[in-house]
Amino acid sequence: MKKIIALILAVAMLLCFAGCGTKDTNSDAGTKSDLKVGLICLHGDASTYDKNFIDAFKEACANKGLTEDNYTIVTDIAEGTACYDQAADLAETCDLIFADSFGHEPYMIQAAKEFPEVEFCHATGVKAHTEGLANYHNAFASIYEGRFLAGVAAGMKLVELYGDEEGKVSNENAKIGYVGAFPYAEVISGYTSFYLGVKHIVENATMEVRYTNSWYDEAAEKTTALALIDNGCKLISQHADSWGAPTACEERNIPNVSYNGSTAEKCPKTFIVASRINWTPYFEYIIDCVKNGDKIDTDWTGTLETGSVEITEVGAAAAEGTQAKLDAVKAKLIDGSLKVFDCSTFTVDNKALTSFVADVDDAGDFVPETEVVETSGDITFVNESAKRSAPYFNVIIDGITAVTE
Repeated sequence: MKKIIALILAVAMLLCFAGCGTKDTNSDAGTKSDLKVGLICLHGDASTYDKNFIDAFKEACANKGLTEDNYTIVTDIAEGTACYDQAADLAETCDLIFADSFGHEPYMIQAAKEFPEVEFCHATGVKAHTEGLANYHNAFASIYEGRFLAGVAAGMKLVELYGDEEGKVSNENAKIGYVGAFPYAEVISGYTSFYLGVKHIVENATMEVRYTNSWYDEAAEKTTALALIDNGCKLISQHADSWGAPTACEERNIPNVSYNGSTAEKCPKTFIVASRINWTPYFEYIIDCVKNGDKIDTDWTGTLETGSVEITEVGAAAAEGTQAKLDAVKAKLIDGSLKVFDCSTFTVDNKALTSFVADVDDAGDFVPETEVVETSGDITFVNESAKRSAPYFNVIIDGITAVTE
């Protein structure tokens, strides 16, 4: 009799477990069928940076069969406890949560520790590989390759405007400007790769960088761009999230290379090209991982080859032949015959860079610990984003003047 009762109880338990699983899994494939995902943004659609994430998130959800009932997007979430509060709220209903700004990281980690059954993913963060949390992940892309290509387009514009019969540009006309957000490695890596792209075409190019100390401040970005123009810069690019710098260029008729998307509609006279990270492949990847119960990479880095780094269509202000040149350089970047941070193409304090120990394992003490200069074939180069997804190149190379006050 006891055996019969035990058998009945065992069958009942199996039926109970099966019933509990019908909400979250597809019984045939073993995958989640009612996936809920959330996106936390620092700003809203007015920010080119955040809009780039929002558009990609919606596209990826649609591509993966998720409707508006399956996802939540929250905007204007500051880099502070508001991020934790929002992440914790989303964790009550979501299986997967992504945040898009550097300063969100500690609060996403806090939430990840509190909700171990939820996957937390974060862009531009640096701690996933040292935190050791199974449910916390960082992601970025080799945008330095995209910025290098954008720099090539900028260099061609300088030659078109100011080059002599041999394509040489005078030192005065080879000066360009860059509006940076903060003096962080992500920004320094970006503007250095852009500058090296310009130098690929105009060897004597120099660049002045000024920081706004904000990711999004339209007035400050415009004022900073105008100051660069007034100081003799013949072309402007930026790592900033508003329309400030592009509109300043349009008003002054100064060529502009933008970021995160084309500004051709509002700035048709001056837009050359833009680089951006296409986040759709990553969003699709993490959605698939959660659906299928697969492990998400701790550090994920998208590339030109995976379609995660993109160059927009060239604008009307681009020099003739720009697209063909970009196609040729892109092919070399993909096959590895060209490296963005090739140490033979720049110097630091008038010396070749033969070693660079980077602060890859960010413990908050800013102490570098990881050698990132490598050699492949006959090229010695800084291997950016190989040791973690977020950039770590933070060297000010010769030819760049960074104004910090």
